[in-house]
Amino acid sequence: MENSFEKIVSFTKRRGFVFQSSDIYGGLGGFYDFGPLGVELKRNIKDSWWNAMTRKRDDIVGLDSSIVMNPNIWKASGHTENFSDPLSECKACHKRFRTDHLDDKTKCPECGGELTEARNFNLMFRTFIGPVEDSASIAYLRPETAQGIFVNYKNIVDTQRVKLPFGIAQIGKAFRNEITPGNFIFRLREFEQMEMEYFVKPGTENEVFKQIVEERMNWYVNDLGIKKENLRIRYHEKEELAHYAIGCVDIEYNFPMGWSEIEGIASRGNYDLTQHQKCSGQDLTYYEEATKERFIPYVIEPSSGVERVFLACLCDAYTEIEGGRTTTTESVKETEFLLKLNKKIAPIKVAVLPLVKNKENITAKAREVYNLLKGCFNCQYDEVGAIGRRYRRHDEIGTPYAITIDFETLEDSAVTVRYRDTMEQKRIKIDDLISILKKEIYED
Repeated sequence: MENSFEKIVSFTKRRGFVFQSSDIYGGLGGFYDFGPLGVELKRNIKDSWWNAMTRKRDDIVGLDSSIVMNPNIWKASGHTENFSDPLSECKACHKRFRTDHLDDKTKCPECGGELTEARNFNLMFRTFIGPVEDSASIAYLRPETAQGIFVNYKNIVDTQRVKLPFGIAQIGKAFRNEITPGNFIFRLREFEQMEMEYFVKPGTENEVFKQIVEERMNWYVNDLGIKKENLRIRYHEKEELAHYAIGCVDIEYNFPMGWSEIEGIASRGNYDLTQHQKCSGQDLTYYEEATKERFIPYVIEPSSGVERVFLACLCDAYTEIEGGRTTTTESVKETEFLLKLNKKIAPIKVAVLPLVKNKENITAKAREVYNLLKGCFNCQYDEVGAIGRRYRRHDEIGTPYAITIDFETLEDSAVTVRYRDTMEQKRIKIDDLISILKKEIYED
């Protein structure tokens, strides 16, 4: 990929997408804040996922479970014992590294000093409930959202009249005390997951698994607009599988640092519900009326990180054009930057630009158009700088439509709509703007 990672990282701060958390205090590794444009892009990605998973389906319901849960949940799921990475420490500089990420597992990559033998480091953040910090009050920040779904499975079956197969979807924060967070927002200590547990009758899991893999790939291409050639499916080898998994695939994106996972799709069997039934003493079997059978369902789980998908969307859309672009109405001589985001997820959908800002009748009309549109789209009113500079500014942050209010507008009640990717310009009546833009953004 031609775009360097450093340029994209710099761009995200310069344009208000992502900031280092606690920046004025020197930052905090593995934690990032999302600025005005970043929070809009992130929300649009989550909304797209939620719509695809729940609003457009009759067989999936939603959930929002708590971040801190009974610590026995993590014992049952295996996280207390198994959720760890190998850690090595340099005997000279005392820096710590994830052992399986090192080429030479005996020598420090920073100072060349000798490394200690690897030891397991549990990734869960520990906290305490109540005023006394003792072993009886220990709790954890959840390392995944999935267990909140499993422990609410019985509540949902009992209250929602769901029938197999059905799913439970959730978007929420998760926390992992990564030894070496890195690659910007790719590997974080605080992140958001988009997870869905799809419960099926044993024996049908392989067919459902293939179907879900195809659906998830289609979401990235059709809903987010990511280039198909930058995505691939990688099947896990047997030795890679988690202790609970029957099978697993990763959907990978071709980042500037190479192919890396943005979503895992696992066939989890009935491990989780079986463990929670055993440890809680609650009956988590499903009764199938048609066959009069009781059994514990199998589960297919697509799980993706919001920040990783966010980063993939930025990398895929970020475009540099040496020497700029030229049309019959515009030309750009310097390097031009475009963020060719899918219109559905662009942070700002429409920029409203008065041709000049020192003409009261022009700015008043521009404000009128802005107020008309902002109830339907995320809009931005921009009157600072020359009109060409404002076009470039919105090209760079991914705004698909720039609407210019000029002197002709006062006479014909029409505006000039400029298209980000082609620089094409059309005259459209103000009365028709909302219907045309809605169709182009959400129906095309």
